[in-house]
Amino acid sequence: MHDARALIDMGTEAVRRLARRGYTLDLPELESLYSRRNQNIRSADELRAASKRVASEVQQTAKQGGDITKLKERARELKDQIREIEAGQEQVEAQLRDLLLNVPNLPDDSAPDGGSEEFAVEIRSVGTPPAFPFTPKDHVDLGEATGILDFGRATKLSGPRFAVSRGAGAALERALATLFLDLHTRRHGYVEYSVPYLVSRRTMTGTGQLPKFEEDLFRTGVADRELFLIPTAEVPLTNLYADEIIPPAELPLALTAHTPCFRSEAGSYGRDTRGLIRQHQFAKVEMVRIVDPADADDELERMVGHAEACLKELGLAYRVVKLAAGDTGFSAQLTYDIEVWFPSQSTYREISSVSNFGTFQARRANIRTRGADGKPKLVATLNGSGLPIGRTLAALLEQRQQQDGSVVLPESLVPYLGFRRISADGTPEA
Repeated sequence: MHDARALIDMGTEAVRRLARRGYTLDLPELESLYSRRNQNIRSADELRAASKRVASEVQQTAKQGGDITKLKERARELKDQIREIEAGQEQVEAQLRDLLLNVPNLPDDSAPDGGSEEFAVEIRSVGTPPAFPFTPKDHVDLGEATGILDFGRATKLSGPRFAVSRGAGAALERALATLFLDLHTRRHGYVEYSVPYLVSRRTMTGTGQLPKFEEDLFRTGVADRELFLIPTAEVPLTNLYADEIIPPAELPLALTAHTPCFRSEAGSYGRDTRGLIRQHQFAKVEMVRIVDPADADDELERMVGHAEACLKELGLAYRVVKLAAGDTGFSAQLTYDIEVWFPSQSTYREISSVSNFGTFQARRANIRTRGADGKPKLVATLNGSGLPIGRTLAALLEQRQQQDGSVVLPESLVPYLGFRRISADGTPEA
């Protein structure tokens, strides 16, 4: 969320930057609401001061035996006026808050122009996409042929956009999650957390999922208690520090967690709904960093490296792109996507988004530290996938498939699996 005064002070510059991401800031409406809010505050303060003076006069006049009838009538009038002003103030505050909650973050000027993925700029590519002497299968066909993935039974259980993994497939999912957590905690300095999968509306609002993306969330509740299933561990991890002041010496904070993620994926269609690419439930290892704003740019580059390390350990071909301003997520100011090669599609597909949110989430969740002057100031937050289990498994199956229908696994997974190969019939082989 933005500071209204900061947006107003930026004026046309804020309008220009938000226009790069396709958002039209109604600056006159913002200025009007902000002005009305401040005027109401001043009027309420003046009326309270007058009410206090009249109350004192009532007390003094009564002690002196004077007539307090008119004074008491004036006191009642002032109280009524105060209640009226306060009611108006609540209404204006709500309108201002609603407006600000729906204004996206200001994109970084280094983000390319454009409103879709085709305007992303490639930063680097790593590894060579494998060339096959046969027509490569997609991960759905591979998984079902080996018996390690079962989409039919998943549909029977829960409907479309779910998956069941079995045998070597389930073991591979577990191994990937453990490998990623080990990399992040042992090599990259993250602290592992186990967090709730159900969170409150306030928690969802803190990281920017609400109110903008309510249709993409799964909601549940008991009696009058409302809860949301997390779309990513970013939500609980970042909000662990909501309403707190973090000592500067503790920054940067690096947090990671392996959780299920739940998304309606409203609006997705076509090939993305087949297999493991876009599901209603999937598992992911998430990375979150909470830092001093002055260090956020360097921390973003560092976090991209941490996500890349996971793919390097698996020997998968991928590339890193910088997203265009109009394709950057609502809460982010700058995002790098890491895209892994999918042979069946002859293209790179996003497997991790790593973003710098600046102070946007910290303002919404009220996460602060202290500056050199000792006064509270907002922190910066960053997060990224490190990595999603389903998409990584899909890329592994496709890039490491063999002509006989088997899959040869990378050496980095052998200590976690105890086998190096999945045969064409799904049997683990040493």
